[in-house]
This record gives sequence, structure tokens and C-alpha cells, in this order.
Amino acid sequence: MSVELVLTILSRDHPGIVEALADTIAAHSGNWIDSSMARLGGEFAGILRVSAPKENIEGLVDALKGLSKRDIEVTVHRDRTAPPQGGHKVRLSLTGLDHPGIVLEVSRVLTGFDANIVELHTESFTGSMGGEAMFSANAQIILPETLDTDELRNALERIAHDIMVDIELEETAG
Repeated sequence: MSVELVLTILSRDHPGIVEALADTIAAHSGNWIDSSMARLGGEFAGILRVSAPKENIEGLVDALKGLSKRDIEVTVHRDRTAPPQGGHKVRLSLTGLDHPGIVLEVSRVLTGFDANIVELHTESFTGSMGGEAMFSANAQIILPETLDTDELRNALERIAHDIMVDIELEETAG
């Protein structure tokens, strides 16, 4: 029987982090299932889901924690797989001038509608024309079955002007 683990990884960015993780997982007959990793500032951060035979879990966990000797901090959680959340999926895209509070205001509206953000990617970048700081966000969101997408769209459009961003919300398949 396999056991699934969810790992969070944080390390000063340097070559070999992914290889060290993959080697440790493979050495314990583990399987790399899915992950999301990126360099943020000078740090390398990630989240990773793995599985391994039940009898190898203790050794795998010990070996992953031992990576701290290589400046790779790994936190291990048992996967608490929940049944798929009901509702319909939407994709939110946002772009505007960068300033504090954008994520707060948008997430506050989403929470008010009981929407669940299941994936979020954000980025600050320099605008091409004037060189001003820009911000973009892309999110996958699950809305309650009873929520009309237009109702959420209208609420987001009401705050878009105040926080100086363009927001698009579109239904996705699945």
C-alpha cells in the first residue's frame, strides 16, 4: 500500500535542489506525483506531492529532513486527500499597476462569495511603455454550485476601478 505525502521545500537557490529531492524520493521507491516550484527572490520554494510504499515512509521522511544538511528545508505532511469539491470552475485574470492591497481586496470579494482559490500565480514586472511597476494574477477558482458567475463578476468589476486593475473572469471546463 502506498502513502502520499505533501512536501514544502525552501532553500537558498542553488543548482541541485530538484535532483537532491528526486534522488531521495527514488532511493525510497517513491514516486514524484505533482509539484509547483519556483525561484522567488534568492530563495527556491516549492510544494510537491509524492507517494511511497508504506514500509518506506519513515525512512523517506528521515532522509528528506536530512536534506537540511544541504541547505534544503523540507516540511512533510500526510496528504489529506478530500473528495473533489463541488461547484463550477472559473479562471480569474488580473493586470494593473502594482500597489499594496490588490490580492487582499480580490480575495476578500472571493471569500464573501465562498469561492475557493485552488491555484494562484502572481507576478510583479516592469511595464513596457512607461517602465512603471505592474502586477498580474491568474487564479483557478471553484465557485459554489448555486453562485451565478455574473454576480461574482459584477462584484469584482465594482472593486476593479478602486484598485486600478483590469479583471477578467471566465468559466472553464471540468
